[in-house]
Amino acid sequence: MTVTEEPAEKRVGWAELFFDLVFVFAVTEVSALVEHDHTWAGLLRGLVVFVPIYWMWVGTAIQTNLRDAGRPVLRLEIFAVALAAVFMALALPEAYGRLGLLFAIAYWAGRVVLGAGMLWRERRRGHFPLNPHSVSIFLTGPLLLVGALVHGDVREGLWGLAAFIDLSTPTALRSRLRGMHLDSAHFAERFGLFVLIALGESVVAIGSSAREGRLTAGVCFAVAAAFALCCGLWWVYFHFAADAVRHSLATAKVQLDIIRLVFSYGHLSFIAAIIVVAVGMRESVAHPGDDLSWSTTGLLFGGTAMYLATFGFTRWTMFRLVSVTRLTTAAIVLAVLPLAPHVPALASLSMLALIVAGLNTVELLRVENIGWQAALKRRAENQRSS
Repeated sequence: MTVTEEPAEKRVGWAELFFDLVFVFAVTEVSALVEHDHTWAGLLRGLVVFVPIYWMWVGTAIQTNLRDAGRPVLRLEIFAVALAAVFMALALPEAYGRLGLLFAIAYWAGRVVLGAGMLWRERRRGHFPLNPHSVSIFLTGPLLLVGALVHGDVREGLWGLAAFIDLSTPTALRSRLRGMHLDSAHFAERFGLFVLIALGESVVAIGSSAREGRLTAGVCFAVAAAFALCCGLWWVYFHFAADAVRHSLATAKVQLDIIRLVFSYGHLSFIAAIIVVAVGMRESVAHPGDDLSWSTTGLLFGGTAMYLATFGFTRWTMFRLVSVTRLTTAAIVLAVLPLAPHVPALASLSMLALIVAGLNTVELLRVENIGWQAALKRRAENQRSS
């Protein structure tokens, strides 16, 4: 009898981990941009320049999933895209000013590196591939370049249009891409690592903010509260959700729907929310005894609520189930938001960390209770059968 072994799961390679280090720098620069201007307009401008960075990372994650990252050619492509991302990150502080052209050229170059080989192979077969890579090479990359040659609202409008086109491409081309099949374990791990990058930036924000002034007792308590909040956000994603995301991709009839909604869109929301919370934590740790401004309160509490509410979207998309605990907690965070500007920043941070910790405790107890009920049910069935 012949035993058929299941194929080994694809693992994240060293080149991919090195590639992610570049995006630590990029996320830091996006965070700094939002910190400089966290009005609604500033947040929107931050999102517009973050989308090309995120989209280049997503494109690379798909390529390394479909191809062997251990091959020298793909490794060199990864390094070249990483270099393009370095230039994008360098340009971010002045992306809407004198370094807009560098930002646009770097994005376009990175997308060309990712998609040129695929385009060449498909052209040799006699047809033109219409997919997110080709759209970025022939439409959104040039659109960013044109936007960089103009100024003010026109640049922002063209770049916003480019970001919208990139994000909407998987939906617009769903019928052409529905046959895509990815290794679920590798792909889920890649996006989990990007969530870790964003959480790591939060820790950096806490530490750098604490060192800007005197390390007083109040600052130390604020650091502890902010770090507890980071741990709570980590727990929300990695204790339950990460495995659920992986399972949904592995069992989906059409993987593209999970890739498109949960990974491309849902994780953009997760990471953007963490970046926003990190900016709020930075300002709270710097001045723990002062009342929070309304804008900082919006970043801290609004970002946390957005992070939790996104799980409601992803859970419904994956399993058609309502995430009652997380949506309820998001509503609680929004309900206490108006109180935050009237108490010291340390109190606001502590309150938010306790709310998230309470969510994780409730979910843990619910899961353990379900496990006990299942065990009791099995014991009763065994007793009846015996």
